[in-house]
Amino acid sequence: MSVEILELERELKELRDEAKSLLEKEERSDEDIEKAKGLVTRSEKLASEIEIRKSVSGWEEAKPIDPPNPGARPETHGFKNFGEFLRSVYESSGGGRIDERLAIAPETRAAQGLNESAPAAGGFLVQEDFAQELWKRTYETGVLASKCKRVPISSASNRLKMNYLDETSRATGSRYGGIRVYRENEADSTTASKPKFGQINLALEKMMGLCYATDELLEDVSAMESVIGDAFAEEFGFALDNEIIRGTGSGQCLGIMNADCKVAVTIETNQAADTIVTENIVKMYSRLYGKSRPKAEWYINQDCEPQLFTMSLAVGTGGIPVYMPANGLSGSPYGTLMGRPVIPLEQADTVGDEGDIIFADFSQYLLIEKGGVDAASSIHVRFLYGENTFRFTVRNNGQPLWHSALTPFQSTTILSPFVTLAARA
Repeated sequence: MSVEILELERELKELRDEAKSLLEKEERSDEDIEKAKGLVTRSEKLASEIEIRKSVSGWEEAKPIDPPNPGARPETHGFKNFGEFLRSVYESSGGGRIDERLAIAPETRAAQGLNESAPAAGGFLVQEDFAQELWKRTYETGVLASKCKRVPISSASNRLKMNYLDETSRATGSRYGGIRVYRENEADSTTASKPKFGQINLALEKMMGLCYATDELLEDVSAMESVIGDAFAEEFGFALDNEIIRGTGSGQCLGIMNADCKVAVTIETNQAADTIVTENIVKMYSRLYGKSRPKAEWYINQDCEPQLFTMSLAVGTGGIPVYMPANGLSGSPYGTLMGRPVIPLEQADTVGDEGDIIFADFSQYLLIEKGGVDAASSIHVRFLYGENTFRFTVRNNGQPLWHSALTPFQSTTILSPFVTLAARA
């Protein structure tokens, strides 16, 4: 009965968290509000059921065990930091006595399907406060992921199904996938119309990382906090950004470079190899979807900077610089092109290749995620080397919200929130 109550309490927390996330969205819709109301109703019923089960079973709330670190925050269950938590996981996974601090934190026990009585066979989940901090740092250290539209997936699902308006053209009769309106005097010739919908069907995929920690490192919890916590947060952030740019969409995110909605601007006639010229920038800017311009930014490989610094726009017999360096004429923390920030990005391709300079609005990119980070440990994989293995896993996926580029109303030049420059070989 106690296990069932713990599971119900976990479900109750997830319902409340999901309702809270819907109500705290910056641009919440009526549908979001209605869904949140439904979640609140369900959580209230579940809370009543939990209370009834507790009274029937004689449930008593567990009294806190005196933690080894008096004064530590209650939500950390007595752990000073993430490093100390990891060392406790390692020691408890060696077949010895399980650390009491792990035992009183049910959310750290092994996931369903693993052997809970033998943590070495499955491991411990990273408890919520540490998991959220690690995942938060992943988004802070990444450049692109924090700019995307993020959607949390509830415990009851492993994918997101979302309808979208299948609009590829703004021509009359094609807007919103087929909606059309008429003046009254045209009533005799009107034709019924309806919108056309498509569906995004995005499944969660695992992203994993391994770390080998020496016995000496495990003794120094401060060093382990820095080495493992910071390193994995940064590496998860780097790998996620890289997939957002060039992911294949098979078992990983679909990157913008492989998406059908990307627009690649053609190069100038007789343009030299490995160059970027003013005309490229002007044409890239003109191909970005107009409503995306306020949020769009330029992402470049730093190999491109010598090209940018020497670009100018002819005005009469003189000219003006196109690229405004940071803290120069632009007075901005970033350099600017056409008034928009220029951000160096390691994952951008080298100068001359498509993807060396990208003009994009990543609010039009969808990232789904479930929970935070979970970790498991093993003392066996690197036993001969005196090293212990930690495995970190996150579940996420992503793809552009646009399924194709858009042809505007009075033009045949297609537009997109993701614009690149074709290769200059």
